[in-house]
Amino acid sequence: MSEVPSGAPANPPASLGPVGGARGGVLAESGRVEAFSDGVLAIVITLLVLDLRAPDTRDAMLDQLLHQWPAYVAYLASSAYVGVIWVNHHQLFMRIAAVDTGLLWRNLVLLLATSVLPFPTAVLGSAFQHGSHRDQTVALVFYALVSAAMAATWLALFHYLAASERLLTGNTSSSFFAQERRRALIGVTAYLIAGLVAPWEPVLGLIVAAALPVFYGATSDGLPRPRARSARL
Repeated sequence: MSEVPSGAPANPPASLGPVGGARGGVLAESGRVEAFSDGVLAIVITLLVLDLRAPDTRDAMLDQLLHQWPAYVAYLASSAYVGVIWVNHHQLFMRIAAVDTGLLWRNLVLLLATSVLPFPTAVLGSAFQHGSHRDQTVALVFYALVSAAMAATWLALFHYLAASERLLTGNTSSSFFAQERRRALIGVTAYLIAGLVAPWEPVLGLIVAAALPVFYGATSDGLPRPRARSARL
């Protein structure tokens, strides 16, 4: 059975309300959580433009516009990354039929990490525009640590869903999220590596950090599932 929903509306559990079990609690439909999350991400991506500054020096507008090119790069990087997060979040909730308190808290932590992400990105752009080599290293390490923390929030979400099949749509298995933990671990590990190599090879660290949003965008449907082995030996 395919793990990817066919596009039909998610099928909620037969009954929403109090349930028992180790992870028992009150189940609710996921619509409000999705709407709230979409609103937060929309605000985050809109506020990014405030980091861009209009020239204010007479007869030097072109020079000032060109001088702040790192700010443009930071803006584009932040916008693209928040966009990738939104796509992944959308794909996540296509596989979720209901939410409980544990999932709500983990989703809030993910939104918190995402809302903070533009700040280290702006710091990184400022360091490469105005700072020394040391400033650039500090900014890259800061960015890598925040991004690793954000990847860890995805890991917490995937881990929770892997053990909460009652929250999932009928055509999604908990094994899908068990495998998705690998994707989150790749991000945590790669961002930490980017931060570790930054003092010696900041360009390499920057390349690693820039490549990860591309990776997450390309794998927003999940990592390729291994083909089932034939029953015949």
